[in-house]
Amino acid sequence: MHARGTVDPGNIAIGVIIGRTSEFFDFFVYAIASVLVFPKLIFPFADPLRGTLLSFLVFSLAFIARPIGSFIFMAIDRTYGRGVKLTIALFLLGGSTASMSFLPGYSEVGVYAIVLLAFLRIGQGLALGGAWDGLASLLALNAPTDRRGWYAMIPQLGAPTGFMLASALFAYFAMSLSTVDFLEYGWRYPFFCAFMVNVVALFARLRLVATPEFGALLERHELEPVKMTELLRVHGRDVLIGAFVPLASFATFHLVTVFPLGWVTLYSAQSPGSFLLVEFLGAICGIVAIVCSGLLADRIGRRNQLAVGAVLIAIFAFVAPWLLDGGVTGRHIYVVLGFTLLGLSFGQAAGASASRFSRNYRYSGSALTSDLSWLIGAGFAPFVALALSSQFGLVYTSLYLLSGVVCTLVAIFFSKTLETRDN
Repeated sequence: MHARGTVDPGNIAIGVIIGRTSEFFDFFVYAIASVLVFPKLIFPFADPLRGTLLSFLVFSLAFIARPIGSFIFMAIDRTYGRGVKLTIALFLLGGSTASMSFLPGYSEVGVYAIVLLAFLRIGQGLALGGAWDGLASLLALNAPTDRRGWYAMIPQLGAPTGFMLASALFAYFAMSLSTVDFLEYGWRYPFFCAFMVNVVALFARLRLVATPEFGALLERHELEPVKMTELLRVHGRDVLIGAFVPLASFATFHLVTVFPLGWVTLYSAQSPGSFLLVEFLGAICGIVAIVCSGLLADRIGRRNQLAVGAVLIAIFAFVAPWLLDGGVTGRHIYVVLGFTLLGLSFGQAAGASASRFSRNYRYSGSALTSDLSWLIGAGFAPFVALALSSQFGLVYTSLYLLSGVVCTLVAIFFSKTLETRDN
């Protein structure tokens, strides 16, 4: 029997941040390479725009695979336990990412290069579905009543931190090496790092998952995996609404990270390495904004916080085309402002979705809702934004962002219990 008790929120917070950072590091290493490397290495037969669009289509495969991964790994969790599930998932994630460093080019093996890239990208997606450890839910359950917004934002810090690590590595190699050397071997080093990062994250998370207190929560059926059919039967409406609540922030997520990097690479003279450094600084602003979102949510409430964030993103959508097309200064303002608004909205997105579920369904409900949110709001964002803007102009990127804002505001309107389930 596991001992009863609570887990120190500080220790949980450290484990959550390490875990999310490792996941997003793998995610962004691939995302950056999908702009700087894969169009030339895997799709050299296409012009730069078509090659990038094809690369973005492969990019979306992980988001399609992610809900499938949740179904598979939840079954493993129920049968063999959380530790086994996490071990398999993180080794699959790190292994898939690290294996990409050995990818041959299209010029060497032809279409098999595309097949291998797609296969490994699907492996990343399946693994991300299985990497859900419940620590964010455990953190929320152990958070003081008057500081739930603060503790809800902590897992979100992993996204900008992971992006900072990935962008710094790519910027270093892109700026230190010639284009030929970077495409030959320089881009592979960030992928090499992925496996080590995931091993460190695995041990940090297992140390908490194996605690008696965590086991006690499992025994009280507060963080146990449930069958997805049962989850949808009991909380189907909550899954649907929860999937649309964060769409404003999730759409913004890729429109300030992957898409502008692609636009700058294709349509400007600015070097990708220098632009990655600007995005690195933007991610720092995003971290500050995420922290502020926790303070603000505890003052005005999470629903109001998310609504304010969505409205600010809508305003940003109207000025974004002129900023992105406004030269070096305009692009830098776009990145810094975009990351700041992303942080304010993204900081409470996951907590809002999780709070809709009763405790015994929160673990599985949060995982599935997150998977669907990423798929709907972010999975195809780089492809759609680049396709629309290159064909019709950057103003259509604004329309895409505004569609996410509308979805968020409508979901918030129909979500009357966002603040009540944490009790």
